[in-house]
Amino acid sequence: MVLFRRLLGDVLRRHRVERGMTLREVSAEARVSLGYISEIERGQKEASSELLASLCNALDAPLSEVLHEVAAAVAVEEAALVVAAAPLATPIGVAARPEPVVAPAA
Repeated sequence: MVLFRRLLGDVLRRHRVERGMTLREVSAEARVSLGYISEIERGQKEASSELLASLCNALDAPLSEVLHEVAAAVAVEEAALVVAAAPLATPIGVAARPEPVVAPAA
C-alpha cells in the first residue's frame, strides 16, 4: 500500500536538507512544533493543508512543486506494486514450457 503521508514526509525532509535547514529552523519559521514536523517527515502524522502551506513557505518551496514531487513518488510506488503483482511473462524468443498432457484413465 502506498502511504501518501510517508512520501510527503520524504519530500519535505529532502527540501529541508537541501536548504541546509534544521528542524528547529523550520519549526521557528513555520510556527509549528519541532516534534510535529519530525512526525510529519517520518510519515507518522498527516499534515493539514494549512500546515503544509506553512511548511512549504518556511522551506521556500512552492506547494505545487512539493505536491507534484509527491505525486511522482506515488506513481513510482504504484507502478512498482503493479510490476510486483504481475505474473511472470515469458521473455520474447523463449519458448514457454508446454503443460504436461495427462491421458484420461481407461
